Amino acid sequence: MQLIKSGINIDFIGKRKIGFVLSIALILLSIGSLIVHKGPNYGIDFVGGTIIQLKFSESVPIGDIRSAISNIGFKDASVQNFGQDMDHEYLIRTSNLEMTSKGLSQSISDAVKAATGIVPEIRRVEMVGPQIGQDLRNKALLAIFYSLLFITIYISGRFELKWMISGVTAGSLMTAVYFLSIFNVGIGVLIAAALVISLALFWVLQFRYAMGAIVALLHDVLITVGVFSILNLDFSLPIIAALLTIIGYSLNDTIIVFDRIRENLKGIKTTDKLSVLFNKSINETLSRTILTSTTTLIVLLALYFLGGEIIHNFAFAMIIGVLIGTYSSIFVASPIVLAATKR
Repeated sequence: MQLIKSGINIDFIGKRKIGFVLSIALILLSIGSLIVHKGPNYGIDFVGGTIIQLKFSESVPIGDIRSAISNIGFKDASVQNFGQDMDHEYLIRTSNLEMTSKGLSQSISDAVKAATGIVPEIRRVEMVGPQIGQDLRNKALLAIFYSLLFITIYISGRFELKWMISGVTAGSLMTAVYFLSIFNVGIGVLIAAALVISLALFWVLQFRYAMGAIVALLHDVLITVGVFSILNLDFSLPIIAALLTIIGYSLNDTIIVFDRIRENLKGIKTTDKLSVLFNKSINETLSRTILTSTTTLIVLLALYFLGGEIIHNFAFAMIIGVLIGTYSSIFVASPIVLAATKR
């Protein structure tokens, strides 16, 4: 199936500066939001605490629920609507971990009944200790970092036949991060520094395709996290799963474009035609890119609107990731490879 007629020649490379400006603006906006909010709005998976989901037979004012749980000592608890208004469901979040889940449920049920006159249905109670939350957060960051470095080995080996040097470089960075993390060095700062060093090494060692892919993937992840920060949405373990899936999807799209670029570059000995060949490669894969993204988005939109509140944020993260990933394959990854090739 071909959505785009053969021979089309949209000047993507000629508009790469506009793409760079847009990407930089989105990244700065994301970083600014993360700084203002002091990081993503971590769910209890990462910060520890308790979450209780209540369901009522009719609408209940949130103020009454908040007053009821405040009366039993949960001063820091937050209450919000959950799902559709017609469901009459609410989420209570608190850092309290002193009670057992059974004791906490009973206390809240009694307090809410006294304040509203309605016996709530306790749909779920989840409790996570703060130490477990910290460990999960560090492991999530390491999972993303290690996945990016393994991708580096694969891209460098497949497109530039640099299996050995890319493996040694990535392995050294992984080992350094692992041992430094043992000595309680801040994992976020450590990974950020390792990624900057990685990109510098890729440029020096001329890992052209690897550098283009990694920059595009970092671009996708950072903007997706930034959107969650701007909208103040919960950042939980399912979102980490979504980010890793986005990395895989975006990489697959990028590899298709890179493969066509490599084929078209065979036999070329001058840099004068590079921009034309890169643009031709993107246009030749445009039909496949649009078709793949569209079919994926149809499934994700169905999941977002029909999948229920539990999977709502996961589907939203995937939608943002697919859109940004498709954009970055064209306007971020390919232009970076072009700049490195000209060098």
